[in-house]
Amino acid sequence: MRIAVLLSAGRHRVSAHPAPVPVELQAIRLAAELGGETIGLHAGPAVGPLHDTLGHGLPRLTHLRLAETDDPAPSLADALREGAFDLVLAGRSGQGGEDAGLLPYALARTLGLPIVADAVALAEGPQPGTLRVEQALPRGARRRLVIRLPALVTVHPAAPAPLPFAFAAARRGDVETRPGIAAACAPSEMEERPYRPRPKLIAKAAGGASATERLKAATESASGGGKLLVEPTPDDAARAILAHLREIGVLA
Repeated sequence: MRIAVLLSAGRHRVSAHPAPVPVELQAIRLAAELGGETIGLHAGPAVGPLHDTLGHGLPRLTHLRLAETDDPAPSLADALREGAFDLVLAGRSGQGGEDAGLLPYALARTLGLPIVADAVALAEGPQPGTLRVEQALPRGARRRLVIRLPALVTVHPAAPAPLPFAFAAARRGDVETRPGIAAACAPSEMEERPYRPRPKLIAKAAGGASATERLKAATESASGGGKLLVEPTPDDAARAILAHLREIGVLA
């Protein structure tokens, strides 16, 4: 079985220093337990800290050199198509970048592969060319699936911990660097702006109010007003809604 593990340039959650993504190291462990030939794929400007993945059980890493502004999806799709892999493993999401988790789905769509999300355990299926997947569900539930290969599987953080780092294995590991496919990223229509909390409306105390009333008015938000209707008829409810919409200026 030929297995490819997709690797991304991550950053440590606390120090923000470049570091491998933990869930991708967990994917390497699942690949090692399955056996077969395992290769790591990374598309980016440099290998950097991903060299440490060789010490966590990855025997070989292929680096597709790209500019920092290039889209990695075309290069990864071409390498996966050329390698004819039986299984492609990826993390649930990156760490330190956009962290959208959409790249595996884009690759599965481009290559026409089935995709299974949030795997915590992998094993050979009951028939040749199949894979048994244990999938993590909300509230700690698990679901067992049998899928036909080739396929793409994303790994959940609840999967077994990464293999311990071995310095000798990192020295023995092989890193192959070759040029990737230069492709500009699609322009984003999303607008980014700094977060600004919405101001609270403060009620004003009436003239001549006591100190307690002025303090209460300064510390409490103004009420939104409105009318409470208990089990109204449809006509009464509709009239109240229309009156409120006219009051706030939505309707003329």
